[in-house]
Amino acid sequence: MNAHDIVATVSSGRMSAVEIVRGALDRIAAAKALNAVVTVDAERSLSDAAEIERRLQLGERMPLAGVPIVIKDNIWVEGWRVTQGSRLFADFVAPRDAIAVERLKKAGVVVVGMGATSEFACKGVTTSLLFGPTRHPLNPELTPGGSSGGPATAVAAGLVPLAIGTDAGGSSRRPPAHVGVVGFKPSYGAIPYGPGFAEPFFDISVIAPIARNVADALLAFEAMAGPDVRDSDSALIENGDAESSELRIAFSPKLALDIPVDPVIAERLEAVVEHLDERGFRIARRDPIWPPDATEEALMPLQHVGLAGLYGADFQKDPAQFDPDVARQIERGFSLRGVEVSAALGASAAIRTAFAAFFCEFDLLLAPTVPCVAWPLVQLGPKMIGGKEVSPRAHAAFTPFVNHARLPAISIPCGRDASGLPFGIQIIARRGRDRMLLRAALRIEAEIHP
Repeated sequence: MNAHDIVATVSSGRMSAVEIVRGALDRIAAAKALNAVVTVDAERSLSDAAEIERRLQLGERMPLAGVPIVIKDNIWVEGWRVTQGSRLFADFVAPRDAIAVERLKKAGVVVVGMGATSEFACKGVTTSLLFGPTRHPLNPELTPGGSSGGPATAVAAGLVPLAIGTDAGGSSRRPPAHVGVVGFKPSYGAIPYGPGFAEPFFDISVIAPIARNVADALLAFEAMAGPDVRDSDSALIENGDAESSELRIAFSPKLALDIPVDPVIAERLEAVVEHLDERGFRIARRDPIWPPDATEEALMPLQHVGLAGLYGADFQKDPAQFDPDVARQIERGFSLRGVEVSAALGASAAIRTAFAAFFCEFDLLLAPTVPCVAWPLVQLGPKMIGGKEVSPRAHAAFTPFVNHARLPAISIPCGRDASGLPFGIQIIARRGRDRMLLRAALRIEAEIHP
């Protein structure tokens, strides 16, 4: 069942929250080989489900009553082990809930596990020294991508209807695209962030719902959204009542970036856009105009110095504690000069300005979520995309700029390649127009998957 079905079933008494949660726990246990859920506390989850039943019997109405959920293993859940996929935090127990988790629990969810992440959520694949690799639900020899590969795989494999990830560069849009589910990155500040671990990213990471359909992602978003005095960056967002048929929509096949795209993805996106145009959506072909030399590589110093600042001392004491790929990022962070970090901050600001100019003319931007399908588990990225040799981060090119502009974006499944591997279309909007974006995504999803 999806989240809406579970709420209706539990609220009407046709099934109990305990039965629903026990089923989710059984599915997680049966799918252990996927390594999507790295920590389970069945006794706690069943107790929490019984509490949902008690609240319902007292007459409380909950928009997510009895929905089992997986939370990414870098978001605090009180009383649970939360590790960030790092040996440094292998025994850490969260002292309190993140605000988003607190709100989800109030809405009636039951946490049934912590979803795997790469170390500190800083890789485009989901693997760690602490837990090993997470496997693609359709092919165990492939990766679901990262860093929210655990939550995305848990939803795609049917273990739970809903999961919560984080997204600082596409971490909760690309894995959903690779496994065939929905990933929504809200505007920066739309959902309060923390309390929790210090972030290596500079004011771009967000809490992100992952679901099997847009309606469930919207349900989770509404449960978490809204300002809180404990997070000075949290903010109100617009109601967004406009119908998507009235919106000015642009389509950019490659986001004006010099990145190859697999032909099956390029052709399917063209077909989707043509179909939407025929169905009355006003779509123009238009690329954003980026500042000179705008690339993800120009922005990466911010992540590297962030990691070095937070974990450099621990790395110097014992490098063996760290994933070698994260270790290389920390080492690069040590080597960067202030002027290089300043240039990266400048590039980030210039990307925000470029997107702001674009959204003066358009309400929505359609683009690929990923340029390729999932790749072998042992590789950081695909070696070839669109018939061309690429760098290990080429697969991630179409998502990070959205984070630096602090915009909302959603990935919804839009097709599969000849082997059945999924990919997604990304829909981007101006900051604060999350609800408008979600309502438009509902209509676009219905057109793509009637």
